[in-house]
Amino acid sequence: MRGLVIGLAGIGLSMTYSILNFANFSHGDYITSGAFAGWATTYAIAGFGRADIGSLLLVGAGGSVFGGALGIGVTTTPVAVVAGIVVAGVTTVLLALGVDRVVYKPIRAESGITLLITSIGVAFALRYLIQFVFGSSVRGTTAAGSIPQASLYFVDGVVRIDAHDATLLVVAGGLMLGVHLLLQTTKLGKAMRAMSDNEDLARITGIPTERVVRATWIIGGGLTGVAGYVFILWKGTLGFNDGWLLLLLIFAAVILGGIGSIYGAIAGGLVIGIAASISVIWIPAAFSRAAAFVVMIVILLVRPQGLFSGRSTA
Repeated sequence: MRGLVIGLAGIGLSMTYSILNFANFSHGDYITSGAFAGWATTYAIAGFGRADIGSLLLVGAGGSVFGGALGIGVTTTPVAVVAGIVVAGVTTVLLALGVDRVVYKPIRAESGITLLITSIGVAFALRYLIQFVFGSSVRGTTAAGSIPQASLYFVDGVVRIDAHDATLLVVAGGLMLGVHLLLQTTKLGKAMRAMSDNEDLARITGIPTERVVRATWIIGGGLTGVAGYVFILWKGTLGFNDGWLLLLLIFAAVILGGIGSIYGAIAGGLVIGIAASISVIWIPAAFSRAAAFVVMIVILLVRPQGLFSGRSTA
């Protein structure tokens, strides 16, 4: 489940790098922005008429409203959850397009390092704006005790799968399949792959590169916002720096899969997520991130170009 979130969010980061040629460090805060926008919507719908609308839109800042008290869950408040997913994606798309128009587009002709440093500034601005508006407290978002579970026997034990695990699997899997179909079967997908290979040649052959850039932000932003929402739905807590903490693992996944490869980001996300989760069997949970990076380093020593680098896929 963790790997699916990392892979889904990594698609947007990989698309940004391959088409715009810079590492977007504000990507983690796009995740957080989408998550807060989506959960504000979910709280407002689930708690309408039961709590103050201001407290609901602030996602229970200061402990004013609790997701558990509102009974939020994919089976108990499905309309609120679906609306939250949609709003998370749309909000992040608008945010990505707005930041590109105001910040990145005027300096797009500059070097990659200029864009990278600028993206770090955007990341800090977004993160502390979110903290200012919603507060710094970590709040529970779902009614954990009311989530239906199924116990599956696996080898020598039981694996418990709940409805939020299944939701994450369906949403992430469906969106990944959609990205694959878009890249391989549509004119836009072919244009994106062509621009990723050689931007100058793509421009000479008549591909509308500015339209491709806009599509990159729309697709990447939408996937990132949805990833942020379902990540919070899955883990059940929300904080202002969740996306930033996830960003390092996303970068690891993108590097492991092969920088610029969308399929590599998905595969790398699964490897990193599984490594981080399984490592707690042998080491303390606080070191799980380190274990994921160790796995990345070991694989890169064997295959320095990444898992999917150099393939003809996107």
